[in-house]
Amino acid sequence: MGKCYRNYSKTLKNPKRAYEKERIDNELLLLGTYGLKNKREIWRVQFTLAKIRKAARTLLTLPETDPRRIFEGGALIKKMVRLGVLGKEQRKLDYVLGLTLKQFLDRRLQTIVFSKSKYASSIHEARTLIFQKKIGITRGSRKNIINIPSYLVRTKNEQYIVKDTSENEKSRTRKRTIKRREEKAKGGDDE
Repeated sequence: MGKCYRNYSKTLKNPKRAYEKERIDNELLLLGTYGLKNKREIWRVQFTLAKIRKAARTLLTLPETDPRRIFEGGALIKKMVRLGVLGKEQRKLDYVLGLTLKQFLDRRLQTIVFSKSKYASSIHEARTLIFQKKIGITRGSRKNIINIPSYLVRTKNEQYIVKDTSENEKSRTRKRTIKRREEKAKGGDDE
């Protein structure tokens, strides 16, 4: 057999049992609650959560004074606190093992735009606004437009989420409305 030279790694893992009723029902509930496109988005988050838990498990097998456990464990905990899935008082590897899928889904940009910032009236409208590039993170003079609903928002960036309210002058719908107004104004003058 030849060697497999690939430059990518797996991003998700399919479930082992395809037709498990309880799992399917839970996934459908998550799809509706968080406005996800398909089940692959759930599987992707589950895969990252499994990798994080595995790293925490291997670090917990090491003695507490081991430099690897101190360094890598501290980095893992710091990353989870920055993402907002762990609180500042939960700075232990045991809490990393207790992370759930919902904690990660709550940190998605789509969920935050709907629930916390109230820019959208539904979770699906939040997804649409993000795809239309109307949501961004503005910090000072720096503005990052994000068009990925699954973007994990850090806690420090959460307060800087803004909705772009300025209409684009070059858009087709904007040109059409201006043209209609001009025609209406001309038609109103004749009467």
